[in-house]
Amino acid sequence: MKQEKTRVRFAPSPTGPLHIGGVRTALYNYLFTKQHQGDFVLRIEDTDSQRFVPGAEEYIINAFSWLGISFDEGPHQGGNFGPYRQSERRSIYRQYVEQLLNEKSAYIAFDTPEQLEAKRNEIPNFQYDASTRMSMTNSLTLSKEKVQEMIDAGKQYVVRIKIEPGQTVVVNDIIRGKVSVDSSILDDKVLYKSSDRLPTYHLANIVDDHLMEITHVIRGEEWLPSAPLHVILYKYLGWEETMPRFAHLPLLLKPEGNGKLSKRDGDRLGFPVFPLQWNDSKTGDISSGYRESGYLPEAVINFLALLGWNPGTEKEIFSIQELIDAFSLEKCSKSGAKFDYKKGEWFNHQYIQLKSDKEIAELFLPVLKENNIETSVDEKLMKIVGLVKERVNFVKELWEQSSFFFVAPTSYDEKTVKKRWKEDSSEKLNRLYAVLESLTDFSAENTETIVKLWMEQNEYHLGNIMNVFRLALVGEAKGPHIFDITEIIGKEETLKRLKKAISVLG
Repeated sequence: MKQEKTRVRFAPSPTGPLHIGGVRTALYNYLFTKQHQGDFVLRIEDTDSQRFVPGAEEYIINAFSWLGISFDEGPHQGGNFGPYRQSERRSIYRQYVEQLLNEKSAYIAFDTPEQLEAKRNEIPNFQYDASTRMSMTNSLTLSKEKVQEMIDAGKQYVVRIKIEPGQTVVVNDIIRGKVSVDSSILDDKVLYKSSDRLPTYHLANIVDDHLMEITHVIRGEEWLPSAPLHVILYKYLGWEETMPRFAHLPLLLKPEGNGKLSKRDGDRLGFPVFPLQWNDSKTGDISSGYRESGYLPEAVINFLALLGWNPGTEKEIFSIQELIDAFSLEKCSKSGAKFDYKKGEWFNHQYIQLKSDKEIAELFLPVLKENNIETSVDEKLMKIVGLVKERVNFVKELWEQSSFFFVAPTSYDEKTVKKRWKEDSSEKLNRLYAVLESLTDFSAENTETIVKLWMEQNEYHLGNIMNVFRLALVGEAKGPHIFDITEIIGKEETLKRLKKAISVLG
């Protein structure tokens, strides 16, 4: 019998930056196991030594730390089922390779790359299986003595699973239902390589999932073709009773919907496909990340959760706890999910609005520093943020929307000047200057009351005055309520900007 506690794993390969599709897979594992009060395991599948990239494991751990997705066990924190790097588990796998060989469920193959290539040229759509294995160089066609002689001589070999043809292999998938496959179409996959004394993914992940007592394997659709092989391996190893339940998640598709989402799509359309920026030590290339592009981690989580899973309601904004409570593998789609990156920007906008002005002001400080503005999170900054945050999708855009609060305009938008500045604009702004100069209470409410009363008394058109007043203060036709601007920049700065505009624009 399986043990009762839910245990799931996320098992990335450290071969480069973590794709956003991998993040979505990890998120679904996390939501599922937290809903069932289970354990979430991080396992590093580094059996492919040739593709190993230094720094990739640290990148993976840092990415999930930023996103707020925590693991209960892993190489960075230990646990009762370690080691959690496959390269540190070499001695564990060997006994299962021997078991499969002893039970005639696998065999040793010595075929060289050249021999395999010759077979591919000779036989169209060649695969190493029941129909071809007896014509190859392996322990099924060689004597036991010859096999030992070749091993003793240091001849490199692989161990292949021996799949019996004509069997029906059933994969019970939580998302896709019952999937039946004829074993005749499966090839004798390589399970172990003598060259690096490491198993391939197929054997290592089965052994690790069993020994780590994994109850559910929730992974991408690209692994569905391998699932029948994995079911056979569980049977061969005598672990059918404790085989985990499978769930193969839908692919993330290009924004246009045709084909799997790739880094190239992000480069082409201007959005990240990695959680954090990645600096490629080999090529020197820098790939953008969601963190560095200004996305809030909560927004990324919410966005990804709804790519392939539908809660069955109109609700779109979910806290992480609400996602945990609502998530269901049965409600995951079978078909791929279009990666609507514009929706990702919308989520970021929503989460900026949900945060307090103080929180956003703190995030805004580094942007201000980049623009040579030294300040702290005070009432003034929080008020500025509150006035303009509805206009942005990213914190970095706050500068464009609020720079005039910190720096007086050095030029005036030509189109606005042409459209709004009239022959009598200087005269009217001079009169407005006198009205403002006389005020002792420069609060937004009082200034607006006095200025509007003055305009009524002089029968001035509101738009004519306000448009050139805004041009003088901001430099263009943008910004929040004009009297909120005057209150924040103060009386002295307001008068100074009016005087400059009159002087420059005449």
